[in-house]
Amino acid sequence: MKYFIADGEDHRLDPVSRQDLRGSFVELSDGVTHYALAGPDGGEVVLLAGGLTVPLFYWDGLAAELHTRGLRTLACSAYGRGYSDRVRATYDETLFVRQLAELTDRLGIGQPVHLVGTSMGALVAMQYATRHRESLATLTLAGPAGLIRQKLPPHRLLASDLPAGFVARRFGRRLLESHLGHNVRDPERSAELTAMVLEAYSYEGSLYAFFDTLQHLPLSGRTELFQRVGTLEIPTLLLWGEDDKVTPIGQLAAARSLLKPQQCHVIQDCGHMAPYEQPREVAERIASFTATRTERQGS
Repeated sequence: MKYFIADGEDHRLDPVSRQDLRGSFVELSDGVTHYALAGPDGGEVVLLAGGLTVPLFYWDGLAAELHTRGLRTLACSAYGRGYSDRVRATYDETLFVRQLAELTDRLGIGQPVHLVGTSMGALVAMQYATRHRESLATLTLAGPAGLIRQKLPPHRLLASDLPAGFVARRFGRRLLESHLGHNVRDPERSAELTAMVLEAYSYEGSLYAFFDTLQHLPLSGRTELFQRVGTLEIPTLLLWGEDDKVTPIGQLAAARSLLKPQQCHVIQDCGHMAPYEQPREVAERIASFTATRTERQGS
């Protein structure tokens, strides 16, 4: 898809504009990455991989809860999201996996990390696991994309650049807002999330990145990836929102069969975004699971 700037994208990310933005920034091989490394010194590191639209602020509540449980967190905005660069590249799993690998390397995270991925980020996390198995202590997947059956998946619908560009320019913001409206169960939290995401979509190239991702990163038909991860023998925790409307809980049985997770929990009173909607419970699940794995490795 040819790069474009959409209506309403009236801000530009550069060294000057980033001076007033929250977070830290590092230049990687594909562009500048927006990240936050925080938590108790010496704590084991939880690497957080976000979904299709969200900036790193999505993780604030969960990160704070993990810090109180002795864990350190590394969150980043994927390219095209938050305050990371809108790179003129193919937005696929290879790009996002490389971003995570380069970020942990640049920041000197030498220890195996506890990788957490949600929604599309779960697909990125699983690909990361297949390519960097030795760098992972555990893997947590929350409401993973990839198993829903669609007659015409987005990457097929947008396979040709010409119609993809037309749809993105003409209907892009409307489709983005519609997608966001289904993510969170509580209307007030949903409005907060939408405002958080749309603020970052005021920067040039944001809708281009969103639609290029839809074009090149399949969000359905990923059974083989799930199955492959299930053979890696990585300690895996699977979490799912009881009232998830984006990746419906009806897919849970298939995910369990393919991934063979050591633990699986359904989060009550929760939609698609469990780490955002129920950060305390999700943090408790992650902390308990990672502690169990660490104890077993040490015994």
